[in-house]
Amino acid sequence: MPRIYLKEFPEYSPQDLARKDVVVEAAKLMAAAAITSPRGGGIDQVEVEIVYGEEEQEVLARKVEELGRMRKAKIWRNRLFSEAVMVREADAVLLIGNYRAAEYPLDSGCGLCTGKPSCYDLYAKRVTKAGALIDLVEEEPDSNKLVNGPLCGFKVLDHGHAVGSALLMARRLFIDAMPLFSVSVAAQKLGYCPKSQFVVGILLAARNKNPFVDILPDYHVLNLERVYSTLRKQYILARMVYWYDQRSWYPPEKSGQGALEPEQE
Repeated sequence: MPRIYLKEFPEYSPQDLARKDVVVEAAKLMAAAAITSPRGGGIDQVEVEIVYGEEEQEVLARKVEELGRMRKAKIWRNRLFSEAVMVREADAVLLIGNYRAAEYPLDSGCGLCTGKPSCYDLYAKRVTKAGALIDLVEEEPDSNKLVNGPLCGFKVLDHGHAVGSALLMARRLFIDAMPLFSVSVAAQKLGYCPKSQFVVGILLAARNKNPFVDILPDYHVLNLERVYSTLRKQYILARMVYWYDQRSWYPPEKSGQGALEPEQE
């Protein structure tokens, strides 16, 4: 009978890839939960992407590090650098985008976006044509801003329902999940969820130890990958034997003596 063997180590081995596949399937169920979550008016506004694989996650992690280098405060730099490590250690990344928050306000006059009882302020800060239609193509996003607003507050609230539904599904499936602002911004700048004006990124993992909690201040310097790398370096140096190739040798019989000569036939 077919057998599926799951094991966390070595990284990206067949047994580890089988384990990661479980997380990808869980991410699909989380995507379904996000898409079917309740929203005002029942109007579609959510798009989802799932990112997984060593190369794809490395690109995303490097973008998070780039955002970290833009921060002046050391505490923020270290935090973003550590979150980049979390991206590498995740088994998959779920991205939930909203493509109506900036372009189609609810026009309910709820005041969630500015506190004013109308949507006039949002329209005034956007390029509008043909009455009250917003034209985002005419706008030039500010590259210095992490999120380009204004956004419809009601649509943002609805997006919280989508993210919350996805996280609830992760909890029911016993999958470790961590939504991170840095991952959200990095994914959007890389072009994921291309129709959306803002994105929420959720790291997912099914490991023996949750890789997203109990993080040291300098976790980007001391993490599991660095431990593996340092151990392999010491192992390689320790096993280097300064002796002749293809010869047998023995340890010294008494302390202080050198290695014995190879046996003579």
